Amino acid sequence: MEEYFETNKRRWNELVDIHAASKEYNLEGFLAGKNSLHKIELEKLGDVSGKKLLHLQCHFGLDTISWARLGAKATGVDFSDTAIELAREIAKKIGVDAEFVCSNVYDLPKNLEGDYDIVYTSYGVLCWLNDIDKWGEIIAHFLKPGGRFLIVESHPFMWVFDDDSEELGVKYSYWHQDDPLSWEDDGTYADAEAKITNKKSYEWQHTVSDVLNALIKAGLTIDEVDEFPELVWAYTPASKRVDDEWFRIPGDPLPQCWSVLASKR
Repeated sequence: MEEYFETNKRRWNELVDIHAASKEYNLEGFLAGKNSLHKIELEKLGDVSGKKLLHLQCHFGLDTISWARLGAKATGVDFSDTAIELAREIAKKIGVDAEFVCSNVYDLPKNLEGDYDIVYTSYGVLCWLNDIDKWGEIIAHFLKPGGRFLIVESHPFMWVFDDDSEELGVKYSYWHQDDPLSWEDDGTYADAEAKITNKKSYEWQHTVSDVLNALIKAGLTIDEVDEFPELVWAYTPASKRVDDEWFRIPGDPLPQCWSVLASKR
């Protein structure tokens, strides 16, 4: 497992500069005041002023800093030391009080103390985690009693489809396997033309029931589950951009995105 995580870390360390320079992340616009958050998470969490918020798998911190701009006492976590270094630089440059911790999600209790009003994670995060039950335990560990957890993520059902075809043919299993899927890719979702040295990566599939049961087993209460026809990236060539944020499949035949709001009693 260590080999899988180290391989993924090398790739994500390399992707930081590529993503920071991409139009997708629009770092220049962000530095000028643009909020990187999307309507789903903004509506689900509402006013975060004065709330302690922990953002898991934050990449180089734009969403974490966006929550801080909205008044949260935000802490971002990522396993990429390159990403955390850039996140700290961005926060300092724009004068936003956000903290960042470099840690694998599973090792976070060794690297961070305290509890939080909100734990948040979003968009393209679960596939990098092998043990979804332990993930649920980490969330519960850091939530205060009465605290809320929110995930907004690509819908697990979308991951069965051929990502190279508009036909939406089934290519991958919906079910979780202990052994990861392995990829060797140039390019990235933020820059399809990028040439990458660390091409290899490993990912794991987690079903809807895997995610919900992980949270339930960790002692959280599921308060709300929603599904949406849009997604913030084009998972398949069948997905078409509809505005400056979202992609949809014509006719909206499938849920591409979903959210889970849970709480700790």
